[in-house]
Amino acid sequence: MDKPALRAITLGQMLDEAILQHPDNEAVVYVDRNFRLTYRQFGELVDNLAKGLMAMGVQRGEKVAIWATNVPYWVAFQFATAKIGAVLLTVNTYYKRAELEYLLKQSECENLILIDSFRETDYVQTVYDLVPELKTQERGYLHSAKFPDLKRVFFLGQEKHRGMYSMPELLALSRVTSEEEYRARQASLDAHDVVNMQYTSGTTGFPKGVMLTHYNIGNNGFWIGENQKFTHRDRVCVPVPLFHCFGCVLGVMAAVSHAATLVILEGFNPLLVMTAVEEEKCTALYGVPTMFIAVLEHKSFHRYDFSSLRTGIMAGSPCPVPVMEKVMEVMNMQEITIVYGLTESSPGMTQTRVNDTVEQRTRTVGRAMPEVEVRIVDPESGEEVPRGGQGEICCRGYNVMKGYYNNPDATAQAIDPDGWLHSGDLGTMDADGYVTITGRLKDMIIRGGENVYPREIEEFLYRMEGIKDVQVVGVPSRKYGEEVGAFVILKDGFDFAPEDIRDFCRGQIARYKIPKYVAFLDEYPMTASGKIQKFKLRDLASQYFPEAMQE
Repeated sequence: MDKPALRAITLGQMLDEAILQHPDNEAVVYVDRNFRLTYRQFGELVDNLAKGLMAMGVQRGEKVAIWATNVPYWVAFQFATAKIGAVLLTVNTYYKRAELEYLLKQSECENLILIDSFRETDYVQTVYDLVPELKTQERGYLHSAKFPDLKRVFFLGQEKHRGMYSMPELLALSRVTSEEEYRARQASLDAHDVVNMQYTSGTTGFPKGVMLTHYNIGNNGFWIGENQKFTHRDRVCVPVPLFHCFGCVLGVMAAVSHAATLVILEGFNPLLVMTAVEEEKCTALYGVPTMFIAVLEHKSFHRYDFSSLRTGIMAGSPCPVPVMEKVMEVMNMQEITIVYGLTESSPGMTQTRVNDTVEQRTRTVGRAMPEVEVRIVDPESGEEVPRGGQGEICCRGYNVMKGYYNNPDATAQAIDPDGWLHSGDLGTMDADGYVTITGRLKDMIIRGGENVYPREIEEFLYRMEGIKDVQVVGVPSRKYGEEVGAFVILKDGFDFAPEDIRDFCRGQIARYKIPKYVAFLDEYPMTASGKIQKFKLRDLASQYFPEAMQE
């Protein structure tokens, strides 16, 4: 490797390097609409969008929110905003009116880019409901009573909507910005400027705006790619949301820093994933465990060729060991890696390596990323625990966020005075530095004084033939404080009763760990990025098992 471990360059400079070195390599591909751009072509699109935004008056430091699925221009905007010193604010595609209102207000957002709709939500109408002034005021001179900072709204398409700029209009304005002005703007930027803001999924409390710099995500993306042994010959299939770190850092930054090709899907569909892998000869595939399970269990799975696959990433939530083993065996992903981290850590803090043992790549989340320190601390004392001991996972290094936007108190709670970011996750670290996730601090079940870690029980239950997925949570109990509850999704063709689950556990795990309460579901409540919302399962537990508070 000829590049230094950490580089203080902007995302624009990273893209320019890829263009210089591999101009004719494909940068972005959409299989379903035959959209293909080489790095040279992609760079031209980025520059035109960036100049158009400058012509509109977008200043350095302004937020540009993008509320869109993985449409073709999404990644181009990611780099266009970076090149002019604006901050790309990624908006969860599942947001409704109240959530969008909160985000626009809390972030003091100046610019909004949106598509027409997603699922049952009409994005255009939602914005008109929130900002009725769009329909009556001159474009570019917006004065909203509810959103005093909002200046401009763009529609990510050809169509014209009252008060919004269309993409053809934005691109046409690129000629207004001179090359000298554009270069001067780029020259004024610093690698430690905030370039990206993502709001935490809100699994607990109100979402917080995580501020990430060029330095944070550029370096993290580079090392994510390095640990997968990426080169410009790799073709990376990305069906995960771009608004999430999994898509826009682990996917986009890892690929662009190595001039690899991004094969992007607008949304996850197992059939489209398999088609993209086969037709584009993808070498890497990304997904959360539920995505891989959906591909593996698809009735047409055996009709597709996965021989081109080599590596990829499984992340977002703990992966059942049998699923990982199957992915390696039948999908040819012998070099698949696991990445662990949080949005606040850009996001990767640990990763398995392609030459790790199968055991390490199935039962751990790897070891610290290069130039990142990871340690396990006692949640009460803050002291580091001995190797093998359980505690909170913390990290320190270049990857730690700049902070939460306009929320110094929450920032101080997350990052201690010594610069350690506290994850809120429980884990252990072995003698070789490999980290195993054991649960969330909040996930830990305390049953009559006994600490029960859901992850341990989940892994045990995955061994039971017929179980497709299982999530273990605490059920409020009058007698014990909490009892163990299991929410189970069964494979097709299996029909179990709760007692069957308990029988499987008897004699195999400690009595206090056996789920007293079992419910069968068709699906779990999830965030848009594929994370299972355990707090909602805990809420469900009191509805499903009211008897727990009566016994």
